[in-house]
Amino acid sequence: MVEPGGSHEKPRRIAVVGTSGSGKTTLASRLAQRLGIAHVELDSLHWGPDWTPTPREPFREQVREALSGAAWTTDGNYGAVRDIVWARADTVVWLDYSLPVVMRRVTWRTIRRTVWREELWSGNRERFRASFLARDSIILWALTSYRRRRREYPVLFDKPEYAHLQVIHLRSPRATEEWLAGLPVENGV
Repeated sequence: MVEPGGSHEKPRRIAVVGTSGSGKTTLASRLAQRLGIAHVELDSLHWGPDWTPTPREPFREQVREALSGAAWTTDGNYGAVRDIVWARADTVVWLDYSLPVVMRRVTWRTIRRTVWREELWSGNRERFRASFLARDSIILWALTSYRRRRREYPVLFDKPEYAHLQVIHLRSPRATEEWLAGLPVENGV
């Protein structure tokens, strides 16, 4: 793994991973803008109307097509397409923030989306009851998946099929900002 500030090649195909609420989509979007490359949001491919997940094979095909370009950023932890995403990627950025940071972020994001009725993907909106009180609440999901993600990623990074990846391990929002500021600014997609 490459720690922030370490030497690394300029990334062109970047997968951003981390616990729900860590800021994957925000960082992937900022990377795309800074590097002048496309941003592919996996959630937008996965979620259909009424929070209906896209079936596995059509989802995999959409991801293959969306990531067929020479340069892109993407975000998400979808195991169903990890083999496609990571095989094409040259860099994985792991947002490995502390649990308090993640929980504060996911809670604030969910409150904001609920209050402002922000439209997400396919017309979906977060609702208070589903977000805070349901068994599949995004807040509960972030809490329960946090430790699993921290155990899972180092094991995945050591697999031979992912040996080509440059892994950027970012442990705080400050480290992320410093790493991002060190990347070149480019024009055009």
